[in-house]
Amino acid sequence: MTQPPDTTPTADHRTGAAPAGAAASQVVLATEEDLLSVRHALRTATLTVGFGIVDQTRVVTAASELARNAYIHGGGGVLTIEYPTRRGEKGLRLTIRDDGPGIPDLDQAFVDGFTTGAGLGHGLGGARRLMDEFEVRTAPGAGTTVIATRWLPR
Repeated sequence: MTQPPDTTPTADHRTGAAPAGAAASQVVLATEEDLLSVRHALRTATLTVGFGIVDQTRVVTAASELARNAYIHGGGGVLTIEYPTRRGEKGLRLTIRDDGPGIPDLDQAFVDGFTTGAGLGHGLGGARRLMDEFEVRTAPGAGTTVIATRWLPR
């Protein structure tokens, strides 16, 4: 069983990482157990930033869906957790990369009800609605990268 990553904040003032200098961390997505590690790592990260329970749930839910997509459709991947700042605001940025087949029709993938598997078809669009910023980079045969950010409400 894969152990959850160490997400203890460490000082890194050179990068501008937000809460008390929290450093970026990564979770490799290679097994079913890694999907659980994502949930644990994101719960810790949301607490580090200072999110309330509702925003914690939003971020963990979005990350879980994106990680599952990378694992199932992309053959695995890597989740990077970062702590950006802007104009004094703290945030949490998730970057999920895989080297899978890519998403052939991105517009269709965002349509509620569309699925390439046994799911309900709310994954990518649902994850986008849960985050403040959402970007997908994909091309057939070139994998997929999703960058999603949630900002701490003032």
